[in-house]
Parts: sequence; C-alpha cells; structure tokens
Amino acid sequence: MTTRKKLEGNGLWESSRMMLPEHKETIIRRQLEEGRKERPTLDPQEMELIESALAESFHEHTAIKVRLFDEYEDKELTGIVVLIHTVRREIKLSMADREWHWIKIDEIISVR
Repeated sequence: MTTRKKLEGNGLWESSRMMLPEHKETIIRRQLEEGRKERPTLDPQEMELIESALAESFHEHTAIKVRLFDEYEDKELTGIVVLIHTVRREIKLSMADREWHWIKIDEIISVR
C-alpha cells in the first residue's frame, strides 16, 4: 500500500527527501515550456491590413484594439495611434488616463 502511494501523481519526486537543484530547474523549465506557443506567421496581405488599420487610426484619430503576441498569453490594448515611427517599425498607442505604449509592429498579430 505505501509503495503504491509513493508512485501516485508526482509521488516519486515528492517521496524523495532530497532533490538536486538541477532536477528542480529541469522540472520548472519543462512546466514553463509546456504552456509556450509559437508565434503565428502572418502573410503579406494580413500585414498590409494591420498597417492600413494603424495608419487609419493615426489619420482619423479612431480607437483600435491591438492584439500582441506573447509566448504564453496574447495581450490586447485599446487606444489611438498617435505616432508611427517607420524606421524602427513602432507605433505609439495612446490609451485612457494619459497612458501610452510603444509597440513594435512585428509584435502585432491582429487589429480590430
């Protein structure tokens, strides 16, 4: 009975009184990598639509919702594009409460 209990779930590791730091780091790294996702590849037409929407927000002062890629969970920001830096391929997004963010265009995966 007790042997079976040690092997249930994560019991093999939990039953060990001592764990080497290398083993602990490996376990943590694997858990992080399991939740990681790949960056989507956008076709040129999709990139053109994104850049067009950014330019429209800049010229018309209309709010847009920008979805940014993240390895674990995508982020969404809503605001108005107030500056486009073409050489660095960045935009400055002005949000509520006088808050703003510089965003690399290559991090954007969609715009609404």
